[in-house]
Amino acid sequence: MTGTEPAFHPVPLDLGDVRLVPWGAGLLHLAPAVAEVAADPEIARWNPIRENDPEAWILGHAADDGGQAGFAVLEPAGSLLGTVGLYWLNRADGQAGIGYRLLPAARGRGLATRATGAAAHWGFATAGVRRLELCHAVGNAASCRVAERCGFLLEGTLRASHRYGDGQHHDEHLHARLAGDPEPPRFC
Repeated sequence: MTGTEPAFHPVPLDLGDVRLVPWGAGLLHLAPAVAEVAADPEIARWNPIRENDPEAWILGHAADDGGQAGFAVLEPAGSLLGTVGLYWLNRADGQAGIGYRLLPAARGRGLATRATGAAAHWGFATAGVRRLELCHAVGNAASCRVAERCGFLLEGTLRASHRYGDGQHHDEHLHARLAGDPEPPRFC
């Protein structure tokens, strides 16, 4: 790193009825909920957490080298609803990726769209992201809707590009937004 490359330095983001809080040692009490996320069949199918130790996962997503920004999606009482995170694909060129997961009780309320949209906006506004990519399995229609609502244009299909929870390589849709693209409408 040269010191002039973009970096993630996550800060809490308040969406009113939910908060995005950067992962760190202060959230280790959420380890049982992270284990629930990892055990959820839909998450395991489409976006598995490959960490058997939830505390290590939390601390690993709290890295402070500017290479990633992981957020816990929390309800006001502090219960975990899901996760959203940004990570560099090509840090020197400002290219990043974004991913998200929601527990079953949090699905169907627009939270994935709002959390992903807020994290994307934050990445463009404060972290030097030039291009933000969102990939999902072609069969994951819910993630396709989140991408579209958040202003990520469908750029194509990546054939057999990622091994999913079933151990098979699946085709993925590649969606992307550029820093200069219009902001999508807010989903409040």
